[in-house]
Amino acid sequence: MNEKSKYEVTVSAESFFIPEQSNPEQSRYFFAYRIRIQNTGDVRAQLLSRHWLITDANEKVEQVRGEGVVGEFPNLHPGEYFEYTSAASIDTPVGLMEGSYKMRAADGIEFDAEIPQFTLSVPRVLH
Repeated sequence: MNEKSKYEVTVSAESFFIPEQSNPEQSRYFFAYRIRIQNTGDVRAQLLSRHWLITDANEKVEQVRGEGVVGEFPNLHPGEYFEYTSAASIDTPVGLMEGSYKMRAADGIEFDAEIPQFTLSVPRVLH
């Protein structure tokens, strides 16, 4: 059995600018993001922790580490997915987020699921 397909989780993200919680005069831009975590591997896997890199347009990087996501530790059978929404604040109207989730397969093997880089952007700022 191919180890790559045995331990595989696919992550997708979508971000949304939240103007009512932002304050551009104080360089505060608030974004929500929706994450979908799908077990595309061959064994059940549980999310243990998260590691985020949040970068603003000034190249200021914030690292966020923690257990689970939104207070949960989803345990996904092959083909199952978990979705959640969370938020981040940055100092510029454009930024990037990326990271990884630490996963543990049913057989005890731990592996990382990459969170592909996605953009945080105030509407009509990027062309």
